[in-house]
Amino acid sequence: MAQFAECWEGLEDPRHGNAGLHDFHELLAIALCCVLCGGQGPTDMALFARAKEPFLRSFLTLANGLPSHDTFNRLFRDLAPEQFRESFQRFMGQFSGQLQGVVAIDGKVLRRSFDRASGKSPLHMVSAWGCRQRLVLGQIATDAKSNEITAVPQLLKMLSLKGAIVTTDALNCQRAIAEQIVEQKGDYALALKGNQGTLHDDVVLLLNDPDAPRTTMPPVVEADHGRIETRTATVSTEIGWLDNQHQWPGLKAIGKVERRRETTEKTTTETAYYLLSSELTPERFNEVVRQHWSIENSLHWRLDVVMNEDQDRTRAGNGAHNLAVLRHMVLNAMQKEGSKGSLRGKFKRAGWDDRFLYSLLQMF
Repeated sequence: MAQFAECWEGLEDPRHGNAGLHDFHELLAIALCCVLCGGQGPTDMALFARAKEPFLRSFLTLANGLPSHDTFNRLFRDLAPEQFRESFQRFMGQFSGQLQGVVAIDGKVLRRSFDRASGKSPLHMVSAWGCRQRLVLGQIATDAKSNEITAVPQLLKMLSLKGAIVTTDALNCQRAIAEQIVEQKGDYALALKGNQGTLHDDVVLLLNDPDAPRTTMPPVVEADHGRIETRTATVSTEIGWLDNQHQWPGLKAIGKVERRRETTEKTTTETAYYLLSSELTPERFNEVVRQHWSIENSLHWRLDVVMNEDQDRTRAGNGAHNLAVLRHMVLNAMQKEGSKGSLRGKFKRAGWDDRFLYSLLQMF
């Protein structure tokens, strides 16, 4: 427990008086074990404590018995989310050295965190996902998607971006964000849409001009899940006039990816445009754009479908925010554990095999 307590250094116990009956770090250990076994909120944590009492007593004192769901609810409701997030960053420091490859930035709404009675907006969690490491590198919460633009700069400050390429959707294609990435010695590949007005129009005009200097890779065809997708990437580095006109921070190239998707029902086409701070080859540019979507497939999908995040009804105080961070910690631990098997299978194994659960705990 001494090593486990060090993981939470700087995290203050928010409870006072009789509410502090149970040991602070023991509560955190039970909560963590519960989520490692596929549990969700305070009710599951209390049920887990009763079901796994012999296992828990093998390394916890539990001097005042087993905590109730109200105890866990109060703890996560009152816990300072900034301090809890800092604990997450220290935990990540064990795994991630210098960042390399693609860092995808995107937000996700926790749908059941909406409180109709008080009119509280659902929590919007913005995450940085290391596509090569397949780890959550950091996260920050807002109360609405409209605040994501202001949250991203704070999230970027938590990361060392040297050697990394930051990708975002079009919402976060902002001058201030691009400038911050460059100042932090990173590169960017920012999706570009009409929210940048004449810049978008000029990029479209240049990349669709048959006489403009550009490089296009041969089409790449992939078939999966009953769908055939053909992608063609184009990059232009001859953008002097565009740079003079718009003076976008760090801009070195522009690119587009044309996608054609064929299914038995229909065929769709789409063209996406990007701003680049480095002169990527079309092949590398295509890889970077493809990797961005792993934040949807490897993070958001698993949080929703495997960890059932959208069904968690924790709403009071800071509960939704703190439990979202706890889920990210668990997801990273499962990813770094290293054995073969699906995430769902690992949750089951942790619930069934005390030795495996204990080995996961030792990572903290």
